[in-house]
Amino acid sequence: MEISVEEVSKVIKQTPILTNISLSFESGRIYGLRGKNGAGKTMLLRLLCGLIFPTNGRIMIDKKELGKDFSFPESVGILIENPGFIQSYSGFKNLKNLASIKNEIEDQVIMDLMTYFDLDWRDKKKVKHYSLGMKQKIGIISALMESPKLILLDEPINALDEESSKKVLDLLTLRKNEGALIIVASHDKEELDFLSDEIIEMKAGKIITQQNEGKHNANKN
Repeated sequence: MEISVEEVSKVIKQTPILTNISLSFESGRIYGLRGKNGAGKTMLLRLLCGLIFPTNGRIMIDKKELGKDFSFPESVGILIENPGFIQSYSGFKNLKNLASIKNEIEDQVIMDLMTYFDLDWRDKKKVKHYSLGMKQKIGIISALMESPKLILLDEPINALDEESSKKVLDLLTLRKNEGALIIVASHDKEELDFLSDEIIEMKAGKIITQQNEGKHNANKN
C-alpha cells in the first residue's frame, strides 16, 4: 500500500486546522506523528481514514483518490480518540459484534488477543464498568484483530501500564513485519523513538520536521 498526501489543508469554521500537508507512506513501515495537543495529529488520522475530507488538496491511496474514487480504505484498523463501544456489552461481545460486520475472523482470534492483553474473554462484566486501561486494550484489539493493511492509532498506550505498553509495541512490530502500514500519533518522544521507522513532527497544523529511522529500527542492525 502507498499513501500520498498532496498539499492537504483542512479548515473548520474558518479556522485552519491543517495547512499544506504533503507526506508519503508505504507498507511495512511504522510512522510516528509527534506533537503537542492541537498540533493536528488526530485531524490528519481522521483524514487518512476518510472520516473527514480535505478542504484543499487530496489523499491518494494506491493511486486512487480517497473521497472521490472510494470513500473509505478497504482494509483499515482505527483507534482514534474514545472508541465507541456498546456500554451494556462485555468486551468480548463488543469485539465479536464488530468482527461480524466483515465476518473475516474466528472467535478464537479475539480470544487469543484478549488473553494476550490479560483480559478474560469469558468475563461478562459490561464495558461501562471497565477501567480506562481495559477500554484502551479493547480499542487496540478492535483496530488490530482483522490484520488490516492500514493501521491508524491515536495515543495507543494511553492509560496502559509498562507491561501492557510493551505488548502493544511488540504487536505493532509484528504487524509491520507482516506488511502493514502503521501510523501512530503520540506526544511521547520515547515511545515514538523506539517504535518508528520515520518520525513526523507537527506543530500548529504544519509539518515541522521529518526524521528517518527511529531508534528501534536503527538498533536492529
